[in-house]
Amino acid sequence: MSDNTKKLCLIAVGIALFVTLSLCLQVPVFENYYLCLGYVVMAVYCYSFGTLAGTAAGCLGVVLYCLLISGLRGMPGWTLGNLVIGILLGLTFRITKPMKNLLLKTAIDAFAIVAATALGILVGKSLVECLLYAQPFLVRAGKNLYAFVADIVVLLVSLPICMTLDGVAKRMFPGLVK
Repeated sequence: MSDNTKKLCLIAVGIALFVTLSLCLQVPVFENYYLCLGYVVMAVYCYSFGTLAGTAAGCLGVVLYCLLISGLRGMPGWTLGNLVIGILLGLTFRITKPMKNLLLKTAIDAFAIVAATALGILVGKSLVECLLYAQPFLVRAGKNLYAFVADIVVLLVSLPICMTLDGVAKRMFPGLVK
């Protein structure tokens, strides 16, 4: 099997895991918002398999999740948000992964998570919804504050999981780990 086929299969598994974790493990936090544990998959994929794999798992995973749960409602905003988050985290992890100073590496990764989620959810998702629902940007951004906070929590908790599972990924998929 070629490396491209292996990578495509690996991304398909990531998409399936994103949807499964998002559907099966719903942890309520705010009024009607649940922690999206699919972000753990996106973070691990960005960390171990690179920007493209993580972003594809996050974007296509949220598309399938939205189609299963609510149809097209919410999908464009979430997809753009995950695109921004996946690209920024993937690029950051590529820079910080080889760093030896764990404290500095974790601080940079945590800052990148907050910044990427702010750009993806508070700006990107809010802009899309502002256009779709003809509501003022600040109203949409205010409604997306719950998602912003919950997604940051999941992504921050994902950092030690990423570091731990990277070694496992290297052993299982030696040619695919970045």
